[in-house]
Amino acid sequence: MNSIAILDFGSQYAQIIARRMREAQVYCELFAWDAPPEKILSIQPKGFILSGGPNSVYEAGAPFIQKFILESGLPILGICYGMQALAHALGGEVDSSAQREYGDAQIQLLTPNPLFANLSNVWMSHGDKVTRLPAGFVALAKSENSPYAAIGDDSRRYYGAQFHPEVNHTENGADLLRRFALDVCGVSADWTPANIIEESVQKIRAQVGKERVLAAVSGGVDSSVAAALVHKAVGDQLVCVFVDTGLLRQDEGAQVVAAFREGLGMELIAVNAADEFLGALQGVTDPEEKRKVVGEKFIRIFEREAKSVGQPKFLVQGTIYPDVVESASSGKGQAVKIKSHHNVGGLPEDMQFELVEPLRYLFKDEVRLVGEALGLSEGLVWRQPFPGPGLTVRCLGECTPERVSRLRAADAILREELSNAGYLGKGAQTSQAFVVLLPVRSVGVMGDQRTYQEAAAIRAVVSDDFMTADWARLPFELLAKISSRIVNEVDGINRVVYDVTSKPPATIEWE
Repeated sequence: MNSIAILDFGSQYAQIIARRMREAQVYCELFAWDAPPEKILSIQPKGFILSGGPNSVYEAGAPFIQKFILESGLPILGICYGMQALAHALGGEVDSSAQREYGDAQIQLLTPNPLFANLSNVWMSHGDKVTRLPAGFVALAKSENSPYAAIGDDSRRYYGAQFHPEVNHTENGADLLRRFALDVCGVSADWTPANIIEESVQKIRAQVGKERVLAAVSGGVDSSVAAALVHKAVGDQLVCVFVDTGLLRQDEGAQVVAAFREGLGMELIAVNAADEFLGALQGVTDPEEKRKVVGEKFIRIFEREAKSVGQPKFLVQGTIYPDVVESASSGKGQAVKIKSHHNVGGLPEDMQFELVEPLRYLFKDEVRLVGEALGLSEGLVWRQPFPGPGLTVRCLGECTPERVSRLRAADAILREELSNAGYLGKGAQTSQAFVVLLPVRSVGVMGDQRTYQEAAAIRAVVSDDFMTADWARLPFELLAKISSRIVNEVDGINRVVYDVTSKPPATIEWE
């Protein structure tokens, strides 16, 4: 394949490296630094990027570069800890820095090299530094605290950057990564929606053959694009199943049925299972447990419905790359598990389906581009993201019918007012916005009467890929109007707050 393998040494920025590669239309995958060689080499990479990480190369059990990578003869770019690990593995020295270098920094280019051209303002985050270069390397740049801010060995096509070119704070850093992939590794920039569709169709056909396929659809962009891809590949072999969990947004069930039956012309089975889901969630308050309850119930319903359409062997899911990354189990030198996404970590082990996940290695913005290329409507492609477990992840505490109804009403007000103000849809100033119902009661006063009711939080973010996000700067007047309507129109809520936390450190959803 025409790809780059990114090895994760535990950096909080590892996923952003992957984003920068995809933005350059280069296919890449993110692997744990100690992943089996056959797994890493399965994508036939033309080069390796080594991420940063929190360790020191001299710590016991510190992550290291596997031997096969150095023996491959392929280009390597080490970033921060990745550069230190590369220097250490090749006979250089790494020592603790007398002064930790964190944040904005200036580098001075020492040896002309097209890979590091146009770089000056960069982002540093390190405590150790390279103090002696391995044989064959030259210093390409320095900073005030790092004599080797960038290094290179042109003959072996090995390069290192002590700074983080993947973050926005490093000016022209994305160009460095693009030049490494295209100019040094010889990768072609062909990761385009048209090619993604072509490759996906081939893979789907090879996987399912002439078998019937069941698609789990929610009306969200991920499941819709996944179903459309599979439909393009196998046509009438696909049967879509929409399960109304009772945890959907206002009027969403009818909208989903119309979109698939009338808009996309697909066979759709609609199942009303609200009582089943809310019954299974009774008394459950732990967010991880709620996700697993929903995942289990989804699969059992699909298994039941499958019998009516000839027991298909395959189940389509709209799993995307952020789901996979956030659901990954923690390992030595790897990023920690954030949460179990219902279609990754929340599935029962004994389910009777083989999964078809055509979007598993796509970011959200790539999914939308593929959806547009497939001809899906703008309203469907640019619909606000909605979690598979539904309102259960936005109803903190127990999901009783009363509390879910309360949340649904408040969320409908938020979406109505944001839409009227131009903050929803393609090109809008929010990427995702919703209400969270908190299991917190506070004292209020309405009509000269004391109230003791729940609080609601508004969450609105701006994001390209949903791996990182910033809170949306909504006008105070708009927030005031939304708050006033929720408190006055929704029984049981007497306080509204606005979440001004970015991702990281928070996640977009509250659970």
